[in-house]
Amino acid sequence: MMLLSLLSGLIMGAAVLFVLYRWVIPTAVQYHGGLALLWHDIIVERALDTLTRTSRPQRILKAVQRKATVGDPQSVITAIDHFCRHREWAMNVGDEKGSILDSVVSEVSPVTVLELGTYCGYSTVRIARLLPPGACVITLEFNPDYAAIARQVIKWSGLEDKVQLVEGASGDWIPWMKEHFGVQAFDLVFLDHWKERYLPDTKLLEECGLIQKGTVLLADNVICPGTPDYLEYVRNSPRYNSHYYRSHLEYTKAEDGLEKSVFLGY
Repeated sequence: MMLLSLLSGLIMGAAVLFVLYRWVIPTAVQYHGGLALLWHDIIVERALDTLTRTSRPQRILKAVQRKATVGDPQSVITAIDHFCRHREWAMNVGDEKGSILDSVVSEVSPVTVLELGTYCGYSTVRIARLLPPGACVITLEFNPDYAAIARQVIKWSGLEDKVQLVEGASGDWIPWMKEHFGVQAFDLVFLDHWKERYLPDTKLLEECGLIQKGTVLLADNVICPGTPDYLEYVRNSPRYNSHYYRSHLEYTKAEDGLEKSVFLGY
């Protein structure tokens, strides 16, 4: 009887923990960006990494390989969105803000695109699939493990001919862009890397002449986690005309948004 009671208690406890993990806590943090990041991006990710002995990017890649069709970029996007909404949250731009990104890319119709922060390649695929013939994305990723996963995701989507993925720090690579890639200036820059690098990298792009009149900067996560120094700069500088697209932190109801800043000239 004691053994049955103990077993029953363990089962009940496990059931309660599962309900808390799967529904109660995720629902509770939906409307608070800081709590959502703490729960999803630190607690859950570390726990699942330990339990599965895999990384979140590796789990995202497996979802792509299971659900997406080779050579079909939209199916790759759909597979990642489904995984992040129903299985495991991840900090890519997401479906809601992704639609804003899509509209900006379509509006600008860029030939040269710089993406700062590749992560698993989700936004890279979103951008590259909309580019006109002959256009390309240069995407920078500091973490070599993320870059390895992103290469496979981009290849699965069939867009590797439109993407050049570079490993390393943005501050090291930006001064070498013209020499290494033959790029004179970028039509679109998508900022989605370390938030404290948004402002210094923007100023570095200016100093290196990689931003020209009409270049569009599109910055993600300007509210959550937030980039106050960057927003103050682009919103108050006479060099930029800025517009805020209000949205939500990826796959939650917490406020976040994208800041679109058009460079007006030096």
